[in-house]
Amino acid sequence: MAGLRWPPEDSDLHHARVPSTADLISDDDRSVAADSWSIKSDYGSTLDDEQRHVDASDVLSTIASFRAASDYSSDKEAPDVDVEPSMLGLQSYWDATYADELANFHEHGHSGEVWFGSDVMETVATWTKSLCINVSQGHIDNLIDNVSSEPDSELVLNELSTWNVLDIGTGNGLLLHELAKLGFRDLTGTDYSEGAIGLARNLAERDGFTGINFEVDDVLATKLAGRFKLVMDKGTLDAIGLHPDGPIKRIMYWESISNLVAPGGILVITSCNSTKDELVQEVESFNQRSISTSSEVEAVKDQEVQKDLPPFQYLSHVRTYPTFMFGGSEGSRVVTVAFLRN
Repeated sequence: MAGLRWPPEDSDLHHARVPSTADLISDDDRSVAADSWSIKSDYGSTLDDEQRHVDASDVLSTIASFRAASDYSSDKEAPDVDVEPSMLGLQSYWDATYADELANFHEHGHSGEVWFGSDVMETVATWTKSLCINVSQGHIDNLIDNVSSEPDSELVLNELSTWNVLDIGTGNGLLLHELAKLGFRDLTGTDYSEGAIGLARNLAERDGFTGINFEVDDVLATKLAGRFKLVMDKGTLDAIGLHPDGPIKRIMYWESISNLVAPGGILVITSCNSTKDELVQEVESFNQRSISTSSEVEAVKDQEVQKDLPPFQYLSHVRTYPTFMFGGSEGSRVVTVAFLRN
């Protein structure tokens, strides 16, 4: 899984932009661009499912103003300029990246770069653990303001062991290692890059996490049969948005992810390319489309429109990330937001 380099500070911030596809031609150019870009992700889709692509295009054409992901995670009132497509949204880029990282592992034992850095990964893992415990104990109403943590006990560990976890776009799988250390037991990581899964399996075996299951799978065309109480996304949606067909594929993402999260389960998204408010708005847009589609189906069946619950609702977000001021707004360079599956 590729790592994260924070954007330049202060006046240099506005120069840090995603490289366009035309800028990334040779392998050397690709490497330089990756090292200089502040947003590295391990998941973008080259899904060739023609019919679903057409369906998503139809949905997109009905949306008057689809807001693309912003470059930084401050809660700005006005949307940013659209993020340019990049090779970092293509599977070919990540296949090449993970081939290099797998070779480095075999030659030197390197784990590869940590996505968003170790501090963010540890924060995501510990915060998610507390979130799951609160949900298990029925404290959902209090989560909007704060996610409280409790000391480990046999009861807590037993509760965590009942959560089956899916990490989409898992890359080297190190986030699942952190969750395993915290008491989660039923863990699965998927990635569409075979090299990423090869690296993740090797690292898990070396580090003693042999109980983690890793599978090659594309979230936009998933072949997973079951549903999960906890689904983690750390950078996956970011990279999907960098595909040349990013807006369409983001719509396809929500259609797919809604079928992977079990009712009453949680989706946790960590992003450095969207603000918390933008992610909430994207979920609301998906909810509206889903309710509209469901109502049309029910109207055909029962000759009446039935009001359904939205698929997702905002649950909480991490409040402990460092913040910075830019353009008169305060924000953080990364956000982690949780949504409850109704």
